[in-house]
Amino acid sequence: MRTIRKTKAVQTILDIFYENREALAAIKLVEQLKGVMNKTTVYRVLDRLEAMGILHTFKGSDGFRWYAMRSVASSSDQSALHPHFQCRECGKIKCLNQELFIPQIPNHKIDSAELLLVGQCENCLS
Repeated sequence: MRTIRKTKAVQTILDIFYENREALAAIKLVEQLKGVMNKTTVYRVLDRLEAMGILHTFKGSDGFRWYAMRSVASSSDQSALHPHFQCRECGKIKCLNQELFIPQIPNHKIDSAELLLVGQCENCLS
């Protein structure tokens, strides 16, 4: 993994992820950081952090890109594949600590896979 230049924008976004410890929608980050940095900077930093393997991204049931901290810092490690859960009530998404088995398909090359489980979280069930 390359080292990342810790600009003020990079540190601000990393701090948000360290404080929240949950997946965050890119659009919500843009809204949260309005007045601090522009939308282009937010997306550029998110793309850089993903390319470096610090964050991973996936699409939520809302169609938005969501980002979360990687537990394994590798942008291409197949073992880092895991499912996500999105609550249909509160909208929160979390990474599930479950291993996924991605089958080999003859005459095909799999570059990525996503699994999003949608339902009710423990807070909304009670």
